[in-house]
Amino acid sequence: MEIAQVLENEYFPGIYTGNVEQLRKVYHPGTLLFGDVKGQPYAKTLDEYLDGVANRQSPKDSGKPFEGKILHISIVNSIAIAEVMVKMYDFNYHEFLSFHNMEGKWFIVNKMISDVV
Repeated sequence: MEIAQVLENEYFPGIYTGNVEQLRKVYHPGTLLFGDVKGQPYAKTLDEYLDGVANRQSPKDSGKPFEGKILHISIVNSIAIAEVMVKMYDFNYHEFLSFHNMEGKWFIVNKMISDVV
């Protein structure tokens, strides 16, 4: 499945290594990110998010466990939702990623996250 390949080959490795260019390949430029982290509201543009990724210690360099896991993918024509879990640093993120297929490629167009216990 193409979306699973995007997640396994680009999204999870890009987060793990902090590779902003790799992440740019999977996000549509207009992507917005919403949710909560430690109970606090979280809202960022793609550029704000990627700036944070570029300026933090990567999960790989932190030495802490990292895991990206696909829970479910639903596809209807050119739209899809992927439900994933990402364990990094001391966080367990439950994420809903909205995808849109444009020009034969799946892009993340919205990311919603919640830090869960």
